[in-house]
Amino acid sequence: MTNDLRFPARSYDFTPYVPCNNWIGGEWTPSAAGDSLPVDNPRHGKSFGQVTMSGAADVARAVEAARAAFPGWRDTPIKERVQVLFRLKSLLERDLEELAWLVSHENGKVIGEARADVLKGIECLEYGISLQNMVAGEQLDVSRGINCSITYEPLGVCAGIVPFNFPVMVPLWMLPQALVSGNTFILKPSEVVPYGAMKLADLLREAGLPAGVFNTVNGGQAAVEAIADHPDIKAVGFVGSTRVARAVYSRSAAAGKRALCLGGAKNHLLVVPDADLELTSTTVVASAYGCAGQRCMAASLMIAVGDVDPIIDAIVAHARKLRLGEDMGPVIHGGAVERISNYIADAERRGAKVLLDGRGAKGPGGVGHWVGPTILDHVKPDMPAGCEEIFGPVLSIVRARTVDEALAIENASAYGNAASIFTQSGAVARYCVERFEAGMCGVNIGVPVPREPFSFGGWNQSLFGAGDLTGWDGLRFWTRARKLTTRWQLSKDATWMS
Repeated sequence: MTNDLRFPARSYDFTPYVPCNNWIGGEWTPSAAGDSLPVDNPRHGKSFGQVTMSGAADVARAVEAARAAFPGWRDTPIKERVQVLFRLKSLLERDLEELAWLVSHENGKVIGEARADVLKGIECLEYGISLQNMVAGEQLDVSRGINCSITYEPLGVCAGIVPFNFPVMVPLWMLPQALVSGNTFILKPSEVVPYGAMKLADLLREAGLPAGVFNTVNGGQAAVEAIADHPDIKAVGFVGSTRVARAVYSRSAAAGKRALCLGGAKNHLLVVPDADLELTSTTVVASAYGCAGQRCMAASLMIAVGDVDPIIDAIVAHARKLRLGEDMGPVIHGGAVERISNYIADAERRGAKVLLDGRGAKGPGGVGHWVGPTILDHVKPDMPAGCEEIFGPVLSIVRARTVDEALAIENASAYGNAASIFTQSGAVARYCVERFEAGMCGVNIGVPVPREPFSFGGWNQSLFGAGDLTGWDGLRFWTRARKLTTRWQLSKDATWMS
């Protein structure tokens, strides 16, 4: 594999790229079996590179490299570990445009969204850097002559399995806390967008991270199962669909490792008649169609409470103006086009009204994998479009007569990722937020993603495991607490507590 991994594109023009191999022990290496898979550019609908496809043997090699590197990295003072991440931040900022265009080409995001992917990753990295000032430990004289203290110790070899929709940001939900804590790490990126992880590996190398501390293993189900099963991997973080999150969590737990697995979503936006028309309509459109709806925080179901038809009309008008290729990118592959189109057809057969139809949409040049903005009205909560995660540019609208009826619909969802209320009434907002069955809530916010240091994570079938993956919870997940109680001499005024 060439040492020059620079991605030259600075436009949407089709640009071939280098093969993507595994990064193990400080070396680029193909899989043991020699298998590979084409990597599609969704905008053009054709392969612009190849990724190696790995199995259990490759995971075992990565674990060996990470195990060998662990003692040295664990014993490196945290102030020195953090210096590597300081340098990584500088390198990410230096290469922002290159990384953004790479994300756009492998994922399909329009360039503004791709830049946001990288910038949000940098923000997560900044929080990880700050942890050096937060993990000094806690201590207290709990009795006469008795002191208790706590430190956060690394687990060893850890692993992360990440999805296709944010190739740079989601890995950086995990890496800063895990690496600052003194762990070594194996990252399994989505095989359809492997290049963001490849560039992170190369930039960490340039930043001075010792060989073996960070490794990448590319592949599909075989690699995921090998990570879940390997006895020397102590913790696994996962982001993806609920079906796979549940499977990875169960399999990892059965192997005796801790796991925190973020699953799917069916986010609800409640809109009541007093909601501000322009604020609500523009915000709902941005939430539903940003990143072509391919994000777990997308507004996929709007509950229209009472007469909010003027707001719905404005949503349709704004969505109709979105330009494919400029305001909204393609979906990830042809299979996604078919799946999303089937949801729209099924809802129409079941009686939903198609206010805006994105089926058959064409992007620039008439190539690629496209679904246009779609709005389905009068969807019933039990329709697949009303209760399943579509993961595409489809907004389903369910009608409710009262706020309590709307809350009952939201509460009945199997998911619990995010929910928002659009209103100008503080009382209504508080009433709803206190009753939402969701881990991330918003008021007049279409994408209620908490900014660092507040942690990211949902409830119910949107999350398997305890805690959240980012923020302070992330540090606690990748560490184990050592509690120490000390006494150096018998106190003259000792009590039974001593």
